[in-house]
Amino acid sequence: MKIIWLGHSGFRIEIGDQILLVDPWLSGNPMFPEDRRAEALKGATHILLTHGHGDHASNAVSIAAETGAPIACIHEMSERLGAEDGVSAIGFGKGGTVSLGDVQVSMVNASHSSSIDYTGDGLAVAGSEAGFMIRGEGHTIYVTGDTDIMADMAWFGEYYAPDIGILCAGGHYTMDMKAAAWASKKYFNFRTVIPCHYKTFPILEQDAEDLKAGLPGVDVIEPEVLTAIEI
Repeated sequence: MKIIWLGHSGFRIEIGDQILLVDPWLSGNPMFPEDRRAEALKGATHILLTHGHGDHASNAVSIAAETGAPIACIHEMSERLGAEDGVSAIGFGKGGTVSLGDVQVSMVNASHSSSIDYTGDGLAVAGSEAGFMIRGEGHTIYVTGDTDIMADMAWFGEYYAPDIGILCAGGHYTMDMKAAAWASKKYFNFRTVIPCHYKTFPILEQDAEDLKAGLPGVDVIEPEVLTAIEI
């Protein structure tokens, strides 16, 4: 398995027979090198969107049209995005699971907000915010999406038992590094934790030292853009 950060909350996850692009915000992302776009998109099989905000979903339609990869997301957003030319979408809901080749993706709750806010036409309905449990190669990855700590994390940890956490941890809009560490220790038994939704803008946390300090014995990996983490 390879987990490759695309900056902010975007990831390329090579798992089983799939290449999943999670919240692939590339154009306009100050952390992503535009001249490496083709490398990031090569072979993509599916696009997963946690919610509709521009720093997660604004490039999804263009990437889907370019790569032919379907967008998998919450139902309401799938209806809107799937109506675009050259785009197909898989709509599902929280508690639902879709099989993507050898990989299963379950949608779980998050605590944030969701709207399409990047078209210039004001805010549009985009269903609601979500996270994903991605299962393949004997691992379960919990992608939190944008969220605060939730009591739901207690049953997530018990039921899905993820061993890898990709955690929003930048603060201001989501939980911060200390909160992410607390939630990880309280609710999960992660072997590997990868922070995201940080460093992109000055208002966000700029390093993961508090996350590392709060999770002794866990492999906390600060990702580098387009550098593979192999598990």
